[in-house]
Amino acid sequence: MTNLIHLIWNEQIKLYARKSTWVMFFVLAILILASGIISRLWDSEFQTTEYGTNWQAELQEENIRLTSELDNDELSKLSNPFQLEKNMYHIENDIKPLPYDGWQFLYDNSFFTTFISLFTIIIAAGIVSNEFKWGTIKLLLIRPISRSKILLSKYLTVLLFAFTLIFFLIASSLLTGALFFGLNNPAQTVVLEQGMGYVHNGLFNEIMKDYGLSLVTLVMMASFAFMISTIFRSSSMAIGLAVTLMLAGNSIVLFTAQYSWAKYILFANTNLGQYFNGEPTMEGMSLSFSVTILCLYLTLFLMASWIAFTKRDIAGY
Repeated sequence: MTNLIHLIWNEQIKLYARKSTWVMFFVLAILILASGIISRLWDSEFQTTEYGTNWQAELQEENIRLTSELDNDELSKLSNPFQLEKNMYHIENDIKPLPYDGWQFLYDNSFFTTFISLFTIIIAAGIVSNEFKWGTIKLLLIRPISRSKILLSKYLTVLLFAFTLIFFLIASSLLTGALFFGLNNPAQTVVLEQGMGYVHNGLFNEIMKDYGLSLVTLVMMASFAFMISTIFRSSSMAIGLAVTLMLAGNSIVLFTAQYSWAKYILFANTNLGQYFNGEPTMEGMSLSFSVTILCLYLTLFLMASWIAFTKRDIAGY
């Protein structure tokens, strides 16, 4: 156990000694700041609206204004119906709208986890293959430590990096949101759920759910890139395949949805939000089914990596 901790620590030192690692944090910070500035400048009156005690009447007046704007331009035709429906949900369910604040900004920034998945894929794709490319693998293999521990330390380093980026995203988004919009009590909020329309839930619960579910795709694609990197010792191949599959995953599922075997495709199961937002995308699927399929895929990725690194004869090493 001590050897494993030391290996992980060494991998962390090597990872954060690279300028490219810090560039990823810098890019993410710039994106969050830009998002805050745009959110502040874009329709700032709407973003900072705080309704008074007679908020139902205020929402009804707002609905009248939104209805009158429907024929003004194409943008109003697209956006106003959603806001009208949301306002009516607030009125019908007696839920006072929350003013836009740092918590809402954090919730809106959950889509940045896509960038974190990309950054993690890049790290996973190079953490093994670069050792062979640079010849530093010899320094690891001459140690009296099993190859299994070496591989495990690298995989855990990838996961630690991903979780660190997630924490950085949450902390930076909350700080930026607090500076631009302030913080309120994250009480009930109304959100649009796919297949269910508008629903209400605790804002903090929604934040944790969105960020938590995003980890599923992140871990699976990082593990896939890690496997490709370990088997073929090519970071470019691992990055190319993982990014392509991540971007094309939904299209693959839609194209094959007519077949019964499509439910066993990895990307049909990475979106666990389908079980919280209504019916699953395919018949015969359930939360336990998807979790089982994901575990099987993860086991396959890790076993293939382990066999390639520990059982295959590594020429010259």
